[in-house]
Amino acid sequence: MECPFNGERKPEYYGDYLAIDELLKLQRPLSLERSNLLAHDEMLFIIIHQAYELWFKQILHELQACRQVLSKPAADDDGPDMNVVVHRLKRIVEIWKLLNHQVDVLETMTPLDFLEFREHLHGASGFQSKQFRQIEATLGLRMENRFRPDYYKHTELGGFNDADFGEISEWEKQPSLLTMVERWLARAPFFDEPFWSEWQEAEAEAAAHGQSPFWTRYRGIFESSLSDRDDKPETLRKFDEIFFTTGWGDFSPDALRTALFIMLYRDEPLFRLPFALLNGLIEIDEQLATFRYRHLQMVRRMIGTRAGTGGSSGEQYLQGAVNKNYVFKELAGVITFLIERRKLPSLPKRLHKALRFSFAEG
Repeated sequence: MECPFNGERKPEYYGDYLAIDELLKLQRPLSLERSNLLAHDEMLFIIIHQAYELWFKQILHELQACRQVLSKPAADDDGPDMNVVVHRLKRIVEIWKLLNHQVDVLETMTPLDFLEFREHLHGASGFQSKQFRQIEATLGLRMENRFRPDYYKHTELGGFNDADFGEISEWEKQPSLLTMVERWLARAPFFDEPFWSEWQEAEAEAAAHGQSPFWTRYRGIFESSLSDRDDKPETLRKFDEIFFTTGWGDFSPDALRTALFIMLYRDEPLFRLPFALLNGLIEIDEQLATFRYRHLQMVRRMIGTRAGTGGSSGEQYLQGAVNKNYVFKELAGVITFLIERRKLPSLPKRLHKALRFSFAEG
């Protein structure tokens, strides 16, 4: 029997592997008549948006990999699991930067160039990008938290066809990355009593009220760091509400305390990957906000205050989306409650040791 590794293998060909011929047939300008492209820049418009959709596919591919890891009952915070998530998130950030730069190319098209074919697009709109809606849903942007949610989920002019509407609705039922990250943060064991039982900075008052001695100590340091400009009473009220009573957005108090703790002690070896994960989510939110803002600026430049081709209010809608459609704004908001590194309380020896990498002695 012939060994399968010794048989001749047909070499791959670049064009066949990438299906180049099929790919290059997918640009079909509506202004093309009898092999004459009446609106020159329609080709640019199509290629830019097709490139967006290809990159959206890659972003969804990366997000699915992140969800597979974070859906596990316990992810290894200093092992391969967390490193995979951090690596995927970094790649998504870089892709969004590339997508934002694509607007520079699109803006080489002038308003008059766009008007040459704009009327052909009646009814079609970027709102109908199924993959972009899936990305938002996968990250955790809920319908009720969007600006003008009525624009998003309908099958009338400018909305989705029935098939895409149904697929997006099913997609939105899946656990989001936001939900998984919240659960991961909430189950962190860093405030378990054994870690703090012999803490030298523990306060009797905290023990008497059943509250973590660390957070009682930290609240005092944070209060002393505030100036009159910070509206101390209101800031402390928010601190107590966010970290001890109601939480913030979709994040519970437990999850937000862990997020703040990771940001404070980010230099501890075990926190480097968790901090990179949180930072990656905040960066993705920032890049998405930039993406929306660049498109707002482009719409202002191309059509002024006219209605969008899909029937939206155009500029007015995009401005509202820029201001409101954030996913991880609460994680970014935790930064409000940081203090200077030199004022951080020293951690108990047992916890400090647990946050360091251990090596077996040979």
